[in-house]
Amino acid sequence: MSQIDFSRLILKGITPEGSKFRPSDWAERLCGNLCTFRNRRMYYSPLLRPAVIDGIKCVIVDAKLVEEHSNLLNDVIHFAKKNNLQTEKEQ
Repeated sequence: MSQIDFSRLILKGITPEGSKFRPSDWAERLCGNLCTFRNRRMYYSPLLRPAVIDGIKCVIVDAKLVEEHSNLLNDVIHFAKKNNLQTEKEQ
């Protein structure tokens, strides 16, 4: 992926039918690919982190992810398309 047209990409855990995407910990699982552990605590990367926006589980993807982990960014985008998750791009 060479051309990024967003500064942040938000994957929303809601299906086209309007129901919550399952399993309920999908965002944490996806972001776990880039987390670190210190003192038996998990720390999410600012490049790929879970969030709750308006009561909906989301994953916030920073465009800088392409510089450091382009394959992971491709996997995240593929996951969103495969599962028909709503996405929102911020410039």
